Amino acid sequence: MAPHSNDSEPDSEPAEVPVPPPGTGDAEAEVTGAGRRLAAMRRFAATGRRWRDSRSAGCAALLAVALTAGAVAVDGAREGRDVVAAGVPQGGPGMLNGAGLDAGVPALQARLRSQPRDFGGWATLGLAYVEQARTDGDPSRYPRAEKALTRSLDLKPGNDQALAGRAALAAARHDFTDALAYADRALKANPYNERALCSRIDALVELGRYDDAARAADTADTRRPGVPVFTRYAYVRELRGEVDTARRVLEQALAGASAPADVAYVATQLGRLAWSQGDHPAALDHYARALAADDTHLPALEGRARAKAASGDRAGAVRDLEAVVARSPLPGPLVALGELYEAGGEKAKAREQYALVDAWTALARSGGVNVDLDTALAAADHGDKDAALRAARAEWDRRHTVHTADALAWALHVSGRDAEALPYAHRATATGYRNAAFLHHLGVIEHAVGRDGDARRHLTAALELNPGFSPLGAREARTALKDLEAAR
Repeated sequence: MAPHSNDSEPDSEPAEVPVPPPGTGDAEAEVTGAGRRLAAMRRFAATGRRWRDSRSAGCAALLAVALTAGAVAVDGAREGRDVVAAGVPQGGPGMLNGAGLDAGVPALQARLRSQPRDFGGWATLGLAYVEQARTDGDPSRYPRAEKALTRSLDLKPGNDQALAGRAALAAARHDFTDALAYADRALKANPYNERALCSRIDALVELGRYDDAARAADTADTRRPGVPVFTRYAYVRELRGEVDTARRVLEQALAGASAPADVAYVATQLGRLAWSQGDHPAALDHYARALAADDTHLPALEGRARAKAASGDRAGAVRDLEAVVARSPLPGPLVALGELYEAGGEKAKAREQYALVDAWTALARSGGVNVDLDTALAAADHGDKDAALRAARAEWDRRHTVHTADALAWALHVSGRDAEALPYAHRATATGYRNAAFLHHLGVIEHAVGRDGDARRHLTAALELNPGFSPLGAREARTALKDLEAAR
């Protein structure tokens, strides 16, 4: 982490975000921008397919397409959950998100044009860029966020707002070691900074330090109790297998929520938890409550799609996911939509979604995001198996979490290295985390190495826990169980 100085005068203009042209409403501008991003990603993906077929161009040419087509990386916006897609719930109400964020950025820009030495304004703008990237999926905002946060620290070295913003930016880029370091620095300056407290929990979770994350959640709950902390506290408990505790914390948070953003966020987390435990009717109820509070809340729409698919409503699930990826083409929903298409026999449509994942990962890398986990998860089932294994190994070298253990186990399996995969598959389930996909992967790997009794037990457990965990994965688990029973 480079030291910041106050030697140079800041530029008179803040880092820019495109302002909708006169006469264009905010909603229309959002849809137009999302459409341009998705169209550009499709052009990128199509170019990538032509390259793979002809072997006549290099990765640099593909990246050039991504950086110019539709101005995705020139004037676009956004990042992935989920990106931390497989990890801790991020953002949350009170964390600069939603329609208020979109309206607030131009106001912040205008303020900083007239008051360019407002260090707090620069910190807020930087964090706003991070949140916009997180919610709309365009990592091109991250360099802008870095510039704004650096400006804040130049104006007032060590201010906790900017340091907390740097922690959030590092986490968004999946540099969790730096995220933890910045969060600790911010908390040293202000022990009650909510963003820093939450980023510290996120970083510890994503580094696989679950006991430390539990202690950090307890500390945050003592200092700044509220929805962003409660949801993280619940997720840490869930990772340790304490599902009932996680549900109880979320229900208490929802009971105390009043703002629509709070209700939508917490109800979505309850929906995700119910879906993961196979209670699809309850999940649909929670997602309905979330969308009633905020019908633009994409995580709720994505979750509803998964719950519909698990309940047998494939058409409804496809409609919801198509709406999600039109606005937010992140790897998670793209793969989910592709698998629904594939399960329905629409192979060409499925391939397009998987190709868009490749396009997104290239764009994310251009914004400084580490996308190895996203690459490993998507490529293992729907792409280059060698690339999946390289990415999974690289991510495991950086951090040892249940998600990276599962990704490495599965990448090794699809590469035919099941004996090597088995210890990682066991490690993915060792904390007590109840995840049907992990159990499915473990059972398939056990079957491959001849441990058929264990395989039957874990494949059965996966389908009993959440029979709709994945359209293709659940089908594979059922097929494997039939084969095992036939061989007895």
